[in-house]
Amino acid sequence: MKRYLILFAILCSSYGFGQQLVYTPVNPAFGGNTFNYQWLLSSAQAQNSFTDPNSSDEDQTELERFQENLNNQLLSSLSRNVFSSQLGDELKEGSFNVGDLALEIFETGEGLVINILDTATGEQTQIIVPN
Repeated sequence: MKRYLILFAILCSSYGFGQQLVYTPVNPAFGGNTFNYQWLLSSAQAQNSFTDPNSSDEDQTELERFQENLNNQLLSSLSRNVFSSQLGDELKEGSFNVGDLALEIFETGEGLVINILDTATGEQTQIIVPN
């Protein structure tokens, strides 16, 4: 009988010290501590073995970057000259065709609206220059 009483006392005492378990997330995106963000990000970047196949900035030399910059400036200058010869110095209302681009320029209450349609691909965009 004493054994059962001692066993019962041990079981009751361990039940008295039990507590409720509460889950606290680690990731701040799911309600965790915001100070964990840097640690999680650096840990993920350290484990990332993938590389971007399109990132060519790291592999380019100074000469290649200079050549690319020069090409961009020349293309920009040529496109400015083409647009100025087609449209003049200022944008006038109307419809214009420049290569595969169809431009529609008109004035609204919001400002000058320029609709650009690429007739080759069907892509279009709209630029609004406010008054």
